Amino acid sequence: MILDNINSPADVKKLTISEMETLADEIREALFNRLTKVGGHFGPNFGFVEASIAMHYVFDSPKDKFVFDVSHQSYPHKILTGRKAGYIDDTRFAEDSGYSNPKESEHDFFNIGHTSTSIALALGLAKGRDIHGRRENIVAVIGDGSLSGGEAMEALNVAGSELGSNFIIIVNDNEQAIAETHGGIYQNLKELRESNGKAQNNWFSAFGLDYIYEENGNNIAALIKAFQKVKDTTKPVVVHIHTIKGKGYALAEQNREAWHWTVPFDRATGKPTVDFGSGESYLEITQKYILDKVKKDKDVIVVTPAMPMAVGLGIEERKQLGRQYIDTGIAEEAAVAIASGIATNGAKPLVVTNMTFLTRAYDQISQDVCINNAHVTMLMNFTAFDGLTDVTHLGIFGLAAFSNIPNLVVLCPTSAEEYVNMLDWSIDQREHPVLILIPGNEVTHRNADKSFANLNTYKVEQQGEKVAIIALGDFYQKGEQAAAAIEKEFGFKPTLINPQFASGLDKALLDNLKSNHSLVITLEDGILDGGFGQKIASYYGSSDMKVVNLGLEKKFYDRYNPQQLLESLGITAEKIVERVKTIC
Repeated sequence: MILDNINSPADVKKLTISEMETLADEIREALFNRLTKVGGHFGPNFGFVEASIAMHYVFDSPKDKFVFDVSHQSYPHKILTGRKAGYIDDTRFAEDSGYSNPKESEHDFFNIGHTSTSIALALGLAKGRDIHGRRENIVAVIGDGSLSGGEAMEALNVAGSELGSNFIIIVNDNEQAIAETHGGIYQNLKELRESNGKAQNNWFSAFGLDYIYEENGNNIAALIKAFQKVKDTTKPVVVHIHTIKGKGYALAEQNREAWHWTVPFDRATGKPTVDFGSGESYLEITQKYILDKVKKDKDVIVVTPAMPMAVGLGIEERKQLGRQYIDTGIAEEAAVAIASGIATNGAKPLVVTNMTFLTRAYDQISQDVCINNAHVTMLMNFTAFDGLTDVTHLGIFGLAAFSNIPNLVVLCPTSAEEYVNMLDWSIDQREHPVLILIPGNEVTHRNADKSFANLNTYKVEQQGEKVAIIALGDFYQKGEQAAAAIEKEFGFKPTLINPQFASGLDKALLDNLKSNHSLVITLEDGILDGGFGQKIASYYGSSDMKVVNLGLEKKFYDRYNPQQLLESLGITAEKIVERVKTIC
């Protein structure tokens, strides 16, 4: 195998075109080996194999610097830069993250998992190079879907008018974001493709950038010629290449959205090899709720920044939503501001995405929504500690970040009934902006309140004494387990409280607990610093009440084992009992 002899980019430069084409096939086999067994980003990597080979043939990494947007198309680059063992050796999968990572290799410069960043980051590298008088090539790789992000457009604006030195932007155009693309940018990309790069309207040229187009973005020889044209350029240039997302696997080519990312699967059938069970899921509940709600209420408008699948809205579901659906592209800031406008003009916006991406819209949530007290409902998935565990996609910071914005009501449901009721109340009310966290645990059922208009009213689910457990959201079930363990160990029934609200305190209830409780334990699925429990601890600061806050550390966890993490943090029924023993 040719791949056996590829240990660095220098080895790629020794190959003929024919050998590189064989290498492309072998890289795809290595990708199959890893992805069928541990999952990961499929379509972006399969479509960028030839471009990765051509880049390393023409440029001189790591002297020439590559920055991959999102870096979910960097697997072939990793294979070519000394990390192939993470793809061909099953025992070494854990050595390689799903994104570029400077700790892994000198060929990576940033740990990147969010989108639309590569042009700005690479532009900074170019400016740093220029100030030191060096001459290396700086190459930013960005997928067409990422171009809709504001940061990408802002960086293009600076690159075209302000840099005036070597800067190469490779636009990987596979006609797809995660879902289909939306917006005027993509009409222009289509014009450029159909005219072989010669369309009169060219938004890259409008930014002041030089431009070349290569239709055969999966042809190594053609890509080498294109990259050789721009190597050592003295001004910023865009190389627009047309690729096939998922190339080399028919199922992925035919269904690009489903194969953007995959769980472990059977190569012959494409079916998952992971058993998700046959029970209910909050994703299914959410999908059904949204489809039913928009049919009943024509004022409801679903807004997403390119993440419809965060709530199970596939292609068919999006068709059913019709005009009651808008995809802003990868533009969380715009999505939130648009939703504020929708609410202000009398309709009912529902913004859906993953928690890790909502952080990009913090300012718009604070300024455009909350200062104006617009009745926007924001529904977030993957907010839990055991959802997405890559360091770039953690959802555990959302509670602390957003629960401290004035006017924003943050709701944390503990059961299916409570979740649906919170959604119904939030969408229909006109008084508050609301953020709802989709539970990350298994679906449970329990009677729940219908209205949440009486803000910051906690619900006592079990009245007891001595110890009160206040268990927020999807950690409520851990509170139930801890309460049962305490009763079994000590012989008294502790109080169990479902706070429902993460954004405020039920001061009357907290005061009442002082009469026959000496210890309050808080549980939250988020970081403790600035989080829910610390607010309760601060409230009790001048009293004799002891408070134990249990949650996650303010730390960038990466690819951890969720259950081992809970053990280490003392968030198990057994360890909570031991903690009580030392206090009571």
